[in-house]
Amino acid sequence: MSDQSETGSGKPTRSVVLAGVGGQGTILAANLLANALVAHGYDVKTSEVHGMAQRGGSVISMVRFGDAVASPLVPMGEADALLGTELLETLRNLEFLAAEGKVIASRTRVDPLPVLQGTSEYPADAEERIISLWPDSIIVDAPTIAAEAGDARAANTVLLGILSLALPVGVDEWLAVIEKLVKAKAVEANRNAFLVGRELSENR
Repeated sequence: MSDQSETGSGKPTRSVVLAGVGGQGTILAANLLANALVAHGYDVKTSEVHGMAQRGGSVISMVRFGDAVASPLVPMGEADALLGTELLETLRNLEFLAAEGKVIASRTRVDPLPVLQGTSEYPADAEERIISLWPDSIIVDAPTIAAEAGDARAANTVLLGILSLALPVGVDEWLAVIEKLVKAKAVEANRNAFLVGRELSENR
């Protein structure tokens, strides 16, 4: 569900929620997404609802875009897409999705602190639960795909590539933003990872 009240007669506001853990590049993915949308001419607002810089802490970023976006926060049940870099974080944040929303996630497990401390268990069926709730979910082994493209750390960019076909931004705009925001030594691997992800989406 898009919030048309924020944009009047113009394009309705659309929203993407990105969820993962520290060290997976969730915030970088949100920045790449936001800058690609700005380059395309959208009004864009972003927020990091709950982020922890240390590796392993939950990170949730939100990107909203349209003709005129009033709030950077995505209401529950109104996200057009959820991009998850970790399975449990994806499962935890499904409530943000609108009924017609898309789930794009990595088949990646990072044990949270309670699991490491032995006070709780990681759900072994996390992927199955996501698919049961959202049957059209796209779940891939993003680090392996990224490694084949040049660097496993570009897993976040693989997911952006998959997401990109659902967004009104051209390939050249995406690649220009990757070149601008990614460290020079990692540009080629991220560029390749993005294109592989986009091709995966095209072939579905």
